[in-house]
Amino acid sequence: MSLGPGLRAPTLNTMNAASMTVEANPSLVRITHLVYGLHALGLAVGAFGAASVLGSFLFGWPSLIAVVINYVKRGEARGTWLESHFDWQIRTFWFALVWAVLVGLVSLPLTLVVVGFGTWFIGMALLGVWAVYRIARGWMRLNGHRAMPA
Repeated sequence: MSLGPGLRAPTLNTMNAASMTVEANPSLVRITHLVYGLHALGLAVGAFGAASVLGSFLFGWPSLIAVVINYVKRGEARGTWLESHFDWQIRTFWFALVWAVLVGLVSLPLTLVVVGFGTWFIGMALLGVWAVYRIARGWMRLNGHRAMPA
C-alpha cells in the first residue's frame, strides 16, 4: 500500500523485524545465558551420567528450572530481540517432550517383536542430538546478539 512518494505502510514483516531489533535489558541477556547454561548442564548430565541425554534434558532439575525461568521472564523479553530466544528455548523443551512421547508410543507395541527396543533407542538418541543442536545453535546466536529465526 502506498501512502505517497517514497512512503509505505508498515507490513507485518517490517513490524516484526523492528520489534526484534529493540535492545534488551542487560540483566535479561544474562538470564537468557543462564537458561541456555541450565539446558546445557541438563544435556551434559545426561551425556556423562547414568541418565540419557534426552531424559536428563526433559526431567533433570537444570532444564526444569530453565523452563520455569523462561515462563517467568518471558513477558520482560516481549518486544525485544530476546523474545525469539525465549520462544526457541520453550519450543525446544516441549517439542522434545512431545516427540519423546510419540517415540515411546510407537516403540512400546513394537517391543513385542523386539524391534521396539531399537526404535526407542534410535528415536531417543536422535532427539538427544536434536536437543544439543537446538541449545548450541541458540546459545551461539545469543552470543552474537542475534535473534532466532521464527
